[in-house]
Amino acid sequence: MFHYLSVVMAEKSKFWYLKGFNIFEGMEESQMKKVEKMTAMSQINKHRPIYFPEQPSTTIYFLKEGHVKLSRLHEDGREVILDVLGPGELFGELSIVDDEGRKEIAEALDNVLVCTISKADFEELINYNPSMNLQLTKWIGLRLRKFEEKVSELAFKDVTKRIISFLVRYAESFGKIKSGVVSVKSFLSQEEIAHLTAASRQTVTTVLNDLKSQGLIDFSRKDFIIKNFDKLRQLSN
Repeated sequence: MFHYLSVVMAEKSKFWYLKGFNIFEGMEESQMKKVEKMTAMSQINKHRPIYFPEQPSTTIYFLKEGHVKLSRLHEDGREVILDVLGPGELFGELSIVDDEGRKEIAEALDNVLVCTISKADFEELINYNPSMNLQLTKWIGLRLRKFEEKVSELAFKDVTKRIISFLVRYAESFGKIKSGVVSVKSFLSQEEIAHLTAASRQTVTTVLNDLKSQGLIDFSRKDFIIKNFDKLRQLSN
């Protein structure tokens, strides 16, 4: 599943990558060196699975490059996308508070670079670093709040506003702004946006084309562009 990078690259850059994660903020360099020895850096190709449901929860993942989709399969076979993660995020961390096997699928949306650590080593780090324990608690709290916000949107917003709200979050999480225009490299299909917003593919296409005709957005297979972010945010409320 994993294609390991060369030893030379890993030993030189892994420390730098790990230092970029908030969960290690304030950790002494000597302790970070121990973290470096505990982790392995791996590259996963686009659309390859990282783990499946029911697999043992033995690994924690730190996402350095690329994007990862977390999803579950409904009983009727439909995919329900729980979250889309970008660089600087960790996943698989809920295994720390839940000893059961994985409940979701993790899949690379594009070429992904991760640092991995065993659950046992991660728990050891937490036990010896109270500040890291606090950072992890905050992280899990933020993840659960995102899930709650998504459930609230599904319950109280119509399908058009759900799609627009997603586009706003998509831009806030992954976009780059230049001269007032927000651009995002496209790594989600319209079908995946539909799964994320509990909409049909046809509805997503209709909403996107309507926003494009209003001059608010533009999109292609490679890029998604928001020309008037403030207006789009207003439409999401």
